[in-house]
Amino acid sequence: MRTTSRIQSLFGAHIKTLRLQSGLSQEAFADKCGLDRTYVSGIERGVRNPTLEVINVLAKGLDVTVKALFDFE
Repeated sequence: MRTTSRIQSLFGAHIKTLRLQSGLSQEAFADKCGLDRTYVSGIERGVRNPTLEVINVLAKGLDVTVKALFDFE
């Protein structure tokens, strides 16, 4: 089993918070981003390590800057 790094956990929790603040379900957010819902779930749980391209897609899906995605500490 893969261990979750602290930054992945913090990032995922922040993505989830921003998604919920936007009023989006995981499914709706994943569709908006063109991603699979299970992949978004993995990011939010901190078990997926998204690429820079995916991070950019997440930011666009949440209508925030990439920098805002890392503003969690």
